[in-house]
Amino acid sequence: MYSLLFKSARETLRQFAKNKHLTTGMIAVLHTWGQNLSLHPHVHGIVPGGGTDRKDRWRNFRMDGKYLFPVKALSKVFRAKFVSLLRKTGLLTRESLEPLFASQWAVYAKHPFFHPSHIIEYSGRYTHKVAVSNSRIQSYEDNRVIFTYRDYRHGNCKKRMELEDVEFIRRFALHILPSGFVRIRHYGILSATSKKKYISLIRQQLPRKEICFVDLRKIRPYEPSVCPCCGKRSMVTITSIPVRGPPQSSVTATVAVEKRIQNASV
Repeated sequence: MYSLLFKSARETLRQFAKNKHLTTGMIAVLHTWGQNLSLHPHVHGIVPGGGTDRKDRWRNFRMDGKYLFPVKALSKVFRAKFVSLLRKTGLLTRESLEPLFASQWAVYAKHPFFHPSHIIEYSGRYTHKVAVSNSRIQSYEDNRVIFTYRDYRHGNCKKRMELEDVEFIRRFALHILPSGFVRIRHYGILSATSKKKYISLIRQQLPRKEICFVDLRKIRPYEPSVCPCCGKRSMVTITSIPVRGPPQSSVTATVAVEKRIQNASV
């Protein structure tokens, strides 16, 4: 089912781009959990604002309104492609598939990003996190786990949920993916086999003002003695470990740990 989600999203995007005689791409990330650890599988896709034609020339999409493609049309095509792929698996009967067309499906489309840092911040929520972080777990007493969550249906307010430990583990285990399953995938001009060619070509064709680069003035040089959290010089070097690599490499990596000011212990 997870693979069908990826394939349906990819084929839907490919069809809409093909209607404009262009080839585009997507970075897709599988996200399976809700705030209360319920199973809510869906795919987040980051899509460029244009594509390449048959002569590898970059063309911006003409955006009607706020989104790249018509959202209602995206929803209908995605539903049709997902049900079609599901029918081919033979897992469900025809009678069980027909009700899927009775309800409206929704493809959620966000406003365009305006800076690379926004893309990193958005994708990082789903690429480098697990179903529940340690900071959300409030307590574990008498075989019950209490953790916080946000109720998006009621004004995004913060609430607390209490579950038995076995139920908490069951919900958490729902989001353990099958062994070897790839949850971050790249398609089209952003795929591993194509991006080396297309990214350089696109950058050459874009006007200089349309290319967004990270502001290097905001990047501070790395100082091992400065704590990345509080910004104070509270780190102490324990030892230096040589970096693995060619023998001629003289670069060393510094390992630092926070020095506890209160008790002067490491």
